[in-house]
Amino acid sequence: MPVLNEVETKILQLEDSFELIPNERKELLNQLAQYISNKFKEEKKINLTFICTHNSRRSHISQIWAQAAAEFYNIPNIECYSGGTEATAFNPRAITAMRKAGFKIEMKNDSANPVYLVYYSDDKQPVECFSKVYSDEYNPQKEFAAIMTCSDADENCPVVFGAEARFPIRYDDPKEFDGTELEELKYDERVEQIGREMLFVLFLVSCLS
Repeated sequence: MPVLNEVETKILQLEDSFELIPNERKELLNQLAQYISNKFKEEKKINLTFICTHNSRRSHISQIWAQAAAEFYNIPNIECYSGGTEATAFNPRAITAMRKAGFKIEMKNDSANPVYLVYYSDDKQPVECFSKVYSDEYNPQKEFAAIMTCSDADENCPVVFGAEARFPIRYDDPKEFDGTELEELKYDERVEQIGREMLFVLFLVSCLS
């Protein structure tokens, strides 16, 4: 589990708070864990695509945490992606919150939709993050699980073409607090909630496999 030391510190903290996940959420997360475990037992590649409307906050945060959790629990063959129903940019507030959680993030190019390299491990390639629609050629086109991280995308995208499974794991949008005195707190809360739940999923997979 060669995750970055700072990320490991955060992971251990979040592991100790699994009891904060409500039982109904655990049931939902267990469904995703079962899907991953079944693919793992079949020795198949596991593609997870996290989808929200703008691919700017929750989907990227989920993608990064899921990839880090797979590394921490030593579950191979998992590749995590993200996309939206439209493209904007990876939001700087979300980037700041992920850095606070221990991830090393570098801007690869400076554009309206920058590419960021997110390092979570000492010996793995970084996650390449930029805003895109979920069907972008960068993402898998078939045999992937679609994890719907926001209600808007879940409700307005009834069919995710190419997905072999779909999981509505929704999160409240920290964007609602942009420009308020609660902004930093709410982004930190969402990063921790998503991290806790993605870790819980991969922890269950480690127990099932």
